[in-house]
Order: sequence, then C-alpha cells, then structure tokens
Amino acid sequence: MRFSVSVRQAGPVTVVDIIGTVTFQEATALHETFLDLLSKGRKKFLLNLSNVTQLDSSGIGALARAFATVRGKGGDLKMMQLSKQVQRLLEITNLCTIFEDYSDEQSALSSFK
Repeated sequence: MRFSVSVRQAGPVTVVDIIGTVTFQEATALHETFLDLLSKGRKKFLLNLSNVTQLDSSGIGALARAFATVRGKGGDLKMMQLSKQVQRLLEITNLCTIFEDYSDEQSALSSFK
C-alpha cells in the first residue's frame, strides 16, 4: 500500500490520517506536513494510524520528531487507533510513555482542552 496523508478539521483539532507505510522516504513528507500545518497556526493534532501497514525506525523517528516539533511550537499531538505493530514498536522504543493514544476518534477529540 502506498503512503498518503490527508488532513481534516474536527473543530479546533486537525486530524492527520496516514495510510500505508511510513519508512525513510515518507518520514520527510510527514514532517513537512506538520511544519506546514504549524505555519498555518494549527496547534492541536490527532494522528490517525489505523491504516498504517508498516512502520520502520525512520517512521518511528518521524513520529517522535513530529511530537517534538509540535510541542516545541506550543501545540499538542495525540494518536488514535494504533495497529498492533505500531503499538508494539512504541512500547519497544518506550515512546508509548510520551504519546497519548486512544482507541477511537471521539474519545481522542474529547481529550483536547
């Protein structure tokens, strides 16, 4: 499955839907998406990973970098619908301690202040 990113608004929260694999090539595109959204004044992000089919170390790095970039600009980034593979990788890398993740969109959206 090819990589794609789509962005939609749910009130004040920007939902970023990722589809496909997130590897070295896609990591840069993902980071640029967040930089573009931040430059437009967006601060609250929900990352939908339900359709991520593969994530490698570069993809993990891209998620951590996105988190650091968003937080550095005073924003918030949360995740939802992690696949078992993504959840396992976040646990192995101990990144599960920094990311808030939710099983469904409504509870994730409700968690933003």
